[in-house]
Amino acid sequence: METWRILATILLAVAGVAGVLIIMAKVRDSTDSSPTVAIAGLVSFTTVAVLCVLTLTVLPGAVAWGVAGLVALVVTVLTLAS
Repeated sequence: METWRILATILLAVAGVAGVLIIMAKVRDSTDSSPTVAIAGLVSFTTVAVLCVLTLTVLPGAVAWGVAGLVALVVTVLTLAS
């Protein structure tokens, strides 16, 4: 396994976990419904997990780094906007 794949996956996972938490907090603020928060968390976590597996296995370098960078950028903007 190439080192760049592992580094891109780590960046994606760290930013993704923070993004999942931010998404769950925003859903909780807007709906006040625990099942809705759980569903939003499950969907966003599954998306991040699938992206991590794809980054580790099949995505080309530019796409993998693009996805990791985009997720990190979105999480940064969401964090600053909160």
